[in-house]
Amino acid sequence: MRVDARSEGRKKVTGDDPRPGLGLRRVINAAGTMTALGASAAVPEAVAAAARILPWFVEIDDLQRAASEAIAIATGAEAGMVTASASAGISLAVAAAMTGADPARVEQLPETAGMVNGVVIQQGHRIDYGAPLDTAVRITGARIVSVGQATSAFRYQLQHALAEPTAAVVYVVSHHVAPYGQMPLAEVVEVCRAADVPLIVDAASEYDLAGFLAAGADLVVYSAHKFLGGLTAGIVAGRKDLVRAAYAQNRGLGRGMKVGKEAIAATIAALEAWSRRDHRAHQEREDAAVRLWAGRLEQVAGVTAEAVVDPTGNPITRLRVRLGPESGTSAWDLSDALASGPRPVVVRDDEVDLGYFELDPCNLRPGEAEEVADRIAAELLFARQRGTGATPLSEWRRQREAVRLRWPD
Repeated sequence: MRVDARSEGRKKVTGDDPRPGLGLRRVINAAGTMTALGASAAVPEAVAAAARILPWFVEIDDLQRAASEAIAIATGAEAGMVTASASAGISLAVAAAMTGADPARVEQLPETAGMVNGVVIQQGHRIDYGAPLDTAVRITGARIVSVGQATSAFRYQLQHALAEPTAAVVYVVSHHVAPYGQMPLAEVVEVCRAADVPLIVDAASEYDLAGFLAAGADLVVYSAHKFLGGLTAGIVAGRKDLVRAAYAQNRGLGRGMKVGKEAIAATIAALEAWSRRDHRAHQEREDAAVRLWAGRLEQVAGVTAEAVVDPTGNPITRLRVRLGPESGTSAWDLSDALASGPRPVVVRDDEVDLGYFELDPCNLRPGEAEEVADRIAAELLFARQRGTGATPLSEWRRQREAVRLRWPD
């Protein structure tokens, strides 16, 4: 028998920890529930549910019906469904608003002739969460109608936009949204109800599973694999007629976004586990990590550490680490240094342009808070000893983009 010469170097998934066999580094996640890091560590209940259902054939419609019941209990929705991801959930929700449950229209997308296809979004909500929100909307054939500017939107502007035939309004809850000048949810709900236009809320990374529907949203989209700790999946919850229409997309553009039985079962289990979780105890452990980090950094020259609350109201406190000239480095260089080596520490670095990064405690394993503090101290000492100063921000951005474009090399 001929053996492919490449097989000798083939990666293997074996043992309780498959990372060494795949050549993967053991990451310490101080960034949060980031897709690029695998989002979260799945809770044991979700892992067990996926493993139990994988060997069996099931009728997916019935499994999704069970998921709908679990989602309704958790969110207060009339109905719900599990999707391939939160991004897929946005696409299916937008498609549902255009087609209803009409199978001919479902099959017609992304061609929208004869349909109302305008989707209104505040300009400041047209964010990039790893991909543009615009893409998730436009892939359906919808036409985006912007309201306001990046840092300002007003009631009269939304009312003017909804005077034209409109399929839906999309409202985004995210730390990427400009933190000022946006129309609040309550005001958007009022305007949408007056115009009889469905409101879709993108709450992918939010703790609050019931508040957005209670506030008047028609559909809410969540991630199942971030704070919930399920397998990779999304959740669409809300009005039964719109959830039914979103589910109908599985016979159209949703076919390429289909979700497997293992993710559906894991989402049900994760929702049940979430309802039993001692959230206060989790928050106390997270706050202890933030206090440890702040104590280690408070006397370091050129470093300012400040505890900050989550900008969208999630019950998380993070540590903002700001680097000044005396530190011998920059926020972006220190972020890269921490992420290097066999035991990378990945920090929340989406705002390093402003001179700081943040440390997020919500995914730490026992002992990792101390490791993070030790690595920061070591990298700061090395930077001062090296004495080369900071890489120009423009050069750092160019280098980071070059790395992305070289994949898989």
